[in-house]
Amino acid sequence: MVAQQQTEDKVTPGSSRKRDRTVIRDDDDNDNEEEFEMETTTTEKTKKEEIKPSEKSKEVLFSPELLSMYYSRLFPYHLLHSWLSYNPSNLNKSITNPLFSHREFSFTIERVPGEEIYLRYQSFPSEIELSNAIRKRRPVKIDIGAIFSHPPKDSKTIASSSFTPSQRELVFDVDLTDYDPVRGCGCQGATICRTCWTYMTMAVKVMDVGLKEDFGFKHVAWFYSGRRGVHAWVCDGMARGLTDEGRSAVATYFEIPMASDKNKSAGLAHPLHPMLRRSYGILEPMFIQHVLPAAGHGLLATEEQWTKLLSTLPPAASSVADWLLKKWNGDDCDSTPEEKWIELKRRLLQFRQNESESKHRNKKKLSSSDSIRIEQWPIETVFKYSYPRLDINVSKMRNHLLKSPFCVHPKTGRVCIPINVSQVEQFDPFDVPTLPMLMKELDEYDGEEEEGRKKVQHAWQKTSLRESFEHFEKAFLGPMWKELRKEKREEAEERAAYAGDF
Repeated sequence: MVAQQQTEDKVTPGSSRKRDRTVIRDDDDNDNEEEFEMETTTTEKTKKEEIKPSEKSKEVLFSPELLSMYYSRLFPYHLLHSWLSYNPSNLNKSITNPLFSHREFSFTIERVPGEEIYLRYQSFPSEIELSNAIRKRRPVKIDIGAIFSHPPKDSKTIASSSFTPSQRELVFDVDLTDYDPVRGCGCQGATICRTCWTYMTMAVKVMDVGLKEDFGFKHVAWFYSGRRGVHAWVCDGMARGLTDEGRSAVATYFEIPMASDKNKSAGLAHPLHPMLRRSYGILEPMFIQHVLPAAGHGLLATEEQWTKLLSTLPPAASSVADWLLKKWNGDDCDSTPEEKWIELKRRLLQFRQNESESKHRNKKKLSSSDSIRIEQWPIETVFKYSYPRLDINVSKMRNHLLKSPFCVHPKTGRVCIPINVSQVEQFDPFDVPTLPMLMKELDEYDGEEEEGRKKVQHAWQKTSLRESFEHFEKAFLGPMWKELRKEKREEAEERAAYAGDF
């Protein structure tokens, strides 16, 4: 056994952290030995880093007992295995699947409060072995990685040059902490509310249509992260086979250059890319509804706010800002934030037209560059506050791990449930089932009379998980299985034709 220990002290605003990492390497031939990384972390969190307390804040949302209940009765092993096997003709829970058995899982185990053991390169031949390991270890977090050339559990016996990722879903991670500079609701860090959650709704709508219409992907699954964000898993065969360079190209396609105080020369290209034009059409109505009013982020709700916003207009349009400030600050102005936004855009358009067509001898015409800046200012403003802010590095590498869908977030006790994209505007993170809620629902269901009640196949069908899990199975897995069966059938027909037996 070889042990290495590293101690790292970092102090950041609002927290003090001491991390002890121990990497222990052992020989696979010894049944009592294993390879794992152990992290001991102590963190003092400020109030703003905590999720806003609910009316049931005194309720225990996460505990080893509740987690054990979830893993033993409710975790949808069959959905996860069926999905990650990518072989609808072989979904037997006890049979080894070549893709599933080469998939990396990682477990974060907390045997002692505050001390975490991180197990990487776990792999399981079948659904049964995965479920047995999860029930036994009760990980507080499960991450999923790539499909490798060999089973990850054998990684220590294989040369590093031969142990390589061969497939991986194209994944995206959007987190509300990246929206801190534009959250006017008062939330920061891990704190969220329904107002700032609308940023996640905007991100899902823009990304989903972009992935499907611009890249032709069909099988895109969205999941709640369990706390303050959303994850996308693009599962088409073409997406799973992308190289790191290909993933980077797709991810950076969704990035946009924005002008800032440090780099005023940066900005959107002109004419606007069709993807961005479409995104603006999706985002502006939600920007008006959720970002401008006092009930949202208040961008045009007070004199202080609209003065600040008008100060960001291009210098060439300063007269427009002055005129609007005088009008909006007047005692008789009672226009709504939406009306102010419409008036602002109208005034900018009129200004561009008048200045560009000016025939006054002593008046300089508006330059084309200034005209473009003024034209694009409303678009850049909408994007600044509502365009998706991706953790781009999550998407670029095949061997990057991402939290497993269906697991439970230890800070909230909420399940990482699938999101119905067609109803994403109705998704409320505060309505997502928690472990205590699920235990209560099971007890109530089991306590009712069975007579006349429809029999269920899975225990989660007795709970509020049913709607999201069944939608995932029917709306996501169903179409994907249908396509995979068609591909298998066509491959078989081609082989038969080639062999002369068709």
